[in-house]
Amino acid sequence: MIAFQVISSPYEFFREMPREGGYRQPLLFMVVMALVSGVLQALLSFAGYTLVEGMEPGFGSIIILPIAVAVFGFVGAAILFVVWKLMGSVENYETAYRCIAYISALSPFTTVLGVIPFFGGTIGVAICIYYLVIASVEVHELRAVRAWIVFGVIGAVVAFGGVMAETQARELAQEAADIKSQAVLQDLMVKARQKSEEVQRKAEEAMQQQLEMQQQAYEQEQQGYQQVQQPYVVEGQPPQEGQPTQEEKPAENQAGGSQTETREIRQ
Repeated sequence: MIAFQVISSPYEFFREMPREGGYRQPLLFMVVMALVSGVLQALLSFAGYTLVEGMEPGFGSIIILPIAVAVFGFVGAAILFVVWKLMGSVENYETAYRCIAYISALSPFTTVLGVIPFFGGTIGVAICIYYLVIASVEVHELRAVRAWIVFGVIGAVVAFGGVMAETQARELAQEAADIKSQAVLQDLMVKARQKSEEVQRKAEEAMQQQLEMQQQAYEQEQQGYQQVQQPYVVEGQPPQEGQPTQEEKPAENQAGGSQTETREIRQ
């Protein structure tokens, strides 16, 4: 358990660490630690403890982190190799790579610390600086005071940059959340307007149907009234026996009127 040895006994580990032996073992160790960090990052993303939440960023970190560490680990080792050389180290590049590879045992812990806003990243940088100072003293045989000064300044710059980057990231995340909220609100307003228009359209259709039914009822009523007011003799048919015709009916009315007048005169 190399990771446990690095974390629990860093002085003994770096003092006894082989300076050479190839890149395969330290590279594999660094990739495994990056994979563990990626899994932790995915779990934290699923739980909503990171700035970027969701399944896609979580699964992406599992794939991207090991690849990025495998590639940029050589770049980071080159930077530390130059720094150690300027400080007076006589060790070669492979030794610098081995130091940074085994210090990556801290990456799972720094990943978890990263959920603490602003302070988590600063604490992680401070822990890494502590282990770099130990490697500088035990592996590169440099003075502790010089190592603390150099890596302390580097750590302060990195921590400040991390805080600024996190601030910008949180602002962008808040803006993205606001834009998403506005988009959701606009979508709800559009749906509400469409629903209102649909309800209004249905009400107009119901009103139109009611007016049509009233018009039909009125027409039927008019037809019934006309049928009641039809003449006694239907056109095209002979009058029935005993049924007066239209010509006879006014005459009967006149005759009836004359008889009434005669009776009034006699009285």
